Amino acid sequence: MSKVRVHNLNVSLDGFSAGGTVTYDAPIGEAARLFDHFDGRVIWGVDAIAEPVRADHVFTSAWSQGIGVEIMGRRKFGPQTGPWADDGWRGWWGDEPPFRTPVVVLTHHERPPIEFANGTVFHFVDAPAPQALEYARGLAGGDVRLGGGPTSVREFLHADLVDFMHLVVVPVVIGSGVSIWDSCAELQDRFDVESVTTGSGLIHQFWNRKR
Repeated sequence: MSKVRVHNLNVSLDGFSAGGTVTYDAPIGEAARLFDHFDGRVIWGVDAIAEPVRADHVFTSAWSQGIGVEIMGRRKFGPQTGPWADDGWRGWWGDEPPFRTPVVVLTHHERPPIEFANGTVFHFVDAPAPQALEYARGLAGGDVRLGGGPTSVREFLHADLVDFMHLVVVPVVIGSGVSIWDSCAELQDRFDVESVTTGSGLIHQFWNRKR
């Protein structure tokens, strides 16, 4: 059975992974500082790196390895709420989304898939976590990546469907926002946790489900 994995989920020192409000101008709201350390080339697949390859790059580059499909929450796809408007919106990423796989967008308002030339196909599904996971596994082989945001990750944690999490603790304080930890006090009992601190000040936590 394929694994369900979370990669590169940034968490502030006070436990938040996203802002409480998403707009066209502020895709992650007040949590933008979480991404001051983020190297987007991990996502965009740049082959040549001019400067030295640091530990942070090595850890975050596992994002795409062995992944066949992603599941994301609606707010990761766009800032809209309610029924979809006929506004031509195709996601934050323009004509070349970085996923290159099927992507399941969790939403209460289903719509036809959106396809891109690079292999990315967004499927819009109204289903709880277990059924959404079954649907995603039917789209492609390989592991399933939970792409966030924290609300959708927390839903899968509550359903006990997550096998691995790579959390990146960023040395900033947000003050408010959305956390993956709400009602997850028992979470630590289901995982073995390894932590590595890099020279940048980031703490990489690797949560592996206990056998």
